[in-house]
Amino acid sequence: MVSTKSPCIYLAPFQGITGVTFRDVYTRYFAGVDKLYTPFFNGIQHDSKLPARKLQELGKASENGIEVIPQILSKDADEIKRFAVLCHNMGFGELNWNLGCPYPMVAKKKRGSGMLPYPEMIDEILTGAMTGMPLRFSVKCRLGYLSAAEIDALVPIFNRHAISEITIHARIGKQLYSGETNLAAFEKAISGMEAPVVYNGDIFTPENFRQINARFPGIITYMIGRGLLSDPFLPARIKGLPLPENEHAHISQFIADLYHAYRKQKNDNLSVLGNLKEYWHYLAESFNDPHKVFKQVKKVNSFGEYEDAVSVVFSDYTWIGSAPR
Repeated sequence: MVSTKSPCIYLAPFQGITGVTFRDVYTRYFAGVDKLYTPFFNGIQHDSKLPARKLQELGKASENGIEVIPQILSKDADEIKRFAVLCHNMGFGELNWNLGCPYPMVAKKKRGSGMLPYPEMIDEILTGAMTGMPLRFSVKCRLGYLSAAEIDALVPIFNRHAISEITIHARIGKQLYSGETNLAAFEKAISGMEAPVVYNGDIFTPENFRQINARFPGIITYMIGRGLLSDPFLPARIKGLPLPENEHAHISQFIADLYHAYRKQKNDNLSVLGNLKEYWHYLAESFNDPHKVFKQVKKVNSFGEYEDAVSVVFSDYTWIGSAPR
């Protein structure tokens, strides 16, 4: 039986993409997202302060009326608490602990999904971090790092702590983003989980959503990353919200505003192009010829070249969104 409740949809955190500037511009152009997660923070000093650059990137507790959830990547309970106090003092209502990052440079340090094979460590950190925690504390994880069986030992640990919500990406860390999601292992994990569970993994189209919704009718909250970056209208499509008559023109204006907002934020530093190329890697997938679209943007090395490339994309290629190919 498919859930009849309107789903909650969260924007997944992506390093280098879903920062404060993206969150501001995105929420002015697109509807349907209920929470926005920041890319992870770490290195919180003992005075519970952030450098000015990181403080600016943390942003506000809400963006255009949508709650923002800071995320921390840490294996230090005291660091988690320091960041929690900082976020609480800035008006944030929730902190998310990243146990899901799959990249080897993170995982090999027993951070992100690299900590999942060590349940005793996770239990110890939660015990320390949750003592006097001043705001809601949620977790984002995977089914494991080396094996999906790792989640079995984690379920009772998560159940012992006052975790407000657990987002599970239905893969193991070693997969990165390749291969199939493991829905059987996800189903087993959530059967014993006491905290509300958020589903994450391979929702690229409304049809993908309907399939997951039908299989897991008890899940009403979904975190979407790559699918939303590829088609920013996806949350609205899933929820049946009104869409602009001309999606192509709407996307074009969004990209123009995002470009100028990045330039303003970074004082015209050319590193802006890196952020935009990372985003176009996903956005190109919603045009009629993704390879050629991304090739146009990938080769640029100046603002003028970028503007010319984007002009070619929107004049020569067709926006199709997450429509069936």
